[in-house]
Order: sequence, then structure tokens, then C-alpha cells
Amino acid sequence: MSVYEFEGRVPQVHPEAFVHPEASLLGRVTIGQGCWIGPGASLRGDYGEIVVGSGTSIEENCVVHARPGDVTRIGDHVTIGHGAIIHNATVDDWAVIGMGAIVSDWAHVMEWAAVAEGCVVKNRQEIPPKVVAVGVPAKVIGQVTPEYQEEWRNFKATYVDLARRYPKGLKELPVPSVL
Repeated sequence: MSVYEFEGRVPQVHPEAFVHPEASLLGRVTIGQGCWIGPGASLRGDYGEIVVGSGTSIEENCVVHARPGDVTRIGDHVTIGHGAIIHNATVDDWAVIGMGAIVSDWAHVMEWAAVAEGCVVKNRQEIPPKVVAVGVPAKVIGQVTPEYQEEWRNFKATYVDLARRYPKGLKELPVPSVL
């Protein structure tokens, strides 16, 4: 993992979190217990601050940033899908941000909300609790069901388990030669 101090701002990672060696943490970034941060993820708290709660997964190639003097907050048990961007926003506990989605400045995705793949939550937009939002810009199209919540609790537990297993099980290998 690439970890950088910037002007006295130092990342803090809980010892029971996993940050992939190809992920990058820069500046004032806090990663909670049981988090899984994937390869290519970039969390940049150079002039803002990023706080990630416990049990959250930030998957491959995600970008998280905060504006000067502001805080990007990502709650507990959140899933940030592959290639998503969270910029100066708040994502509450248990939310799901789909692959390639964008959550823009001062937006707020509330508890158990599901933002679909490729969706754009625009500047200052609020996504209420327990709804499904799709499109560009995001539009609420339905409610999160108890069945959906149960399914996602299991998915989220998988990443907490991976955060425990990766430090011992991940081994870098030389590039295999082709015969």
C-alpha cells in the first residue's frame, strides 16, 4: 500500500483493516476496523479529510476525496462498488454505491440507500434512507426490501472476512512464463 503523509496529515488504518498494496492513502484518511480497501483505490485527504467507518469495503479503482476543510464521511458496513467516485460527500451506514457510480459534492446518501451502477448523485442531492436510486441524475425508483437488506448483510460480511484473510493469504508471485 502506498501511504503518504502530507504537511503533517497522516493516514490512520485500524490494525484489523486490510488495504491492498496497490491502494493509495494520502493525508488525513482514517480507515476503520474490518475494512477492505481494494487494489487501485485512491483515498486522498490532502487538504480535506476522509473518515471511513468499520466493516466497509471500497473496491478496486475507487476514488475518494474531500474539498479543503471539508470531510468525506463513509459510514459503517458500506459497500463502494468497483470504480465508484465519492467526492466530498456523506454516505451513511449500510448504504451500497454501485459500480461506476458518482456521489458528488455535499451529496448525502442515507442509511441503507442503494445507488445503482453508473448512477450520478449530483451536488447537494439527498438520497433518502432505504430507497433505490438510478440514473443521471439519480432518481428514486423504489424501496429497499428486508430481503435486499439480508442479502447485502451477507455480501458485506464477506468483505469483512476477506479483510481478516488477506494479510496472511495474499502472496505476490512472479509473472509466470508462457510455455
